[in-house]
Amino acid sequence: MKKSLKFILLFLFAVFIFWFFGRNLDWQEISQSLRRANAFYLILAVLIISFGYLLRAIRWKTLLAPITETYLKELFATTTVGYAAVFLVGRIGEIVRPMWLPMRDRRVRPSAALITIGVERIFDLAALICFFAVNFIWFKSPAGHEAEFDYVKLIGNLMLVGVAVGFIALYVYQKYAAQFIEWFERATDRKFFPKRIQKIFLSLLRQLTKSLRVLKDWREVTAVVFWTILLWFSIAVPTWLVILAFDLPLNFSDSLFVMGWAALGSLVPTPGGAAGAFHAATAGGLIFLNIDPNDAAATSIAMHLVYFAPAVFFGLYYFLHGDMSVARFKSLLDSEHAVEEIEEGDRSDAETERRGDAEQKTEDRRPKTEDQIANRKSQIANPKSL
Repeated sequence: MKKSLKFILLFLFAVFIFWFFGRNLDWQEISQSLRRANAFYLILAVLIISFGYLLRAIRWKTLLAPITETYLKELFATTTVGYAAVFLVGRIGEIVRPMWLPMRDRRVRPSAALITIGVERIFDLAALICFFAVNFIWFKSPAGHEAEFDYVKLIGNLMLVGVAVGFIALYVYQKYAAQFIEWFERATDRKFFPKRIQKIFLSLLRQLTKSLRVLKDWREVTAVVFWTILLWFSIAVPTWLVILAFDLPLNFSDSLFVMGWAALGSLVPTPGGAAGAFHAATAGGLIFLNIDPNDAAATSIAMHLVYFAPAVFFGLYYFLHGDMSVARFKSLLDSEHAVEEIEEGDRSDAETERRGDAEQKTEDRRPKTEDQIANRKSQIANPKSL
């Protein structure tokens, strides 16, 4: 009931943003602008965005490499299903990815998938901020917005410093992870602290430690950074192509600025891929660059479709061709269920390790050579010799 109420409230919030966003716009002019858009640029943008989902899967495989082997095919399917879920139900759909992958590839634990997605988000945020901040070197302030631009530039620089501090903190954590986990276990070993919550956090911290092994090897760090930069170029270029499709007087540097605003809008957890918020933020960035509000609105609508349509297409394909029921899909959206999956995965792995140790001990006690077998038979035949 709480989940349904939350979804309804977010949906109503999206409707409100849409209304606020379009209340003073000329929708007939917007419709004409959409019809005039260059289809070639839009199709090319969709193809590059589709390629970007493959890049996401490759990077995810790189992040999972220190923990376990995975299949690229399953990672691509899971990535598109996850983003399709985000489009359909909002940011709550993020939980689908770490829960879907272990069901398609049994070698991956839910907690491992969850933590690597968290690390993935850190690299994404860092890349976006770097693109946004470094772009200010070439970006020219639009006429009439000099004061606002100085404020935006200051925020971008502060965020860049925050990224540097964040990565230093992660490096320090992975270096002293064992001590930190031991301290956390002692600190939470109290009567008032639920044991279940403690186990979950300890599991996540251990998985985070494994995921951050990538920071110990400069080759792996380079690989993740490379795929992340390539991924964000696969978003920046389509953003520019959409702008070109509407024949707006903007350059590639301007498109990076708009991409930053679009990414900011996509963080709002409304259904429909941050519907309303995405459009308002993207159009706001374009209006800041002195673009006509109606053209800005039309561009934001097209950009939203370009960003999310490929994921919805591939995601629905893999969903319909998989063995996932609608009921099972709904259960994945329940955060409590996700926690149970993580705990179950940990218990299952621990039980597997215990069985493996027991089997190994039994195997060690068995005679291995013909001499040992003959000696064992002799001991059985002559108990006094034992």
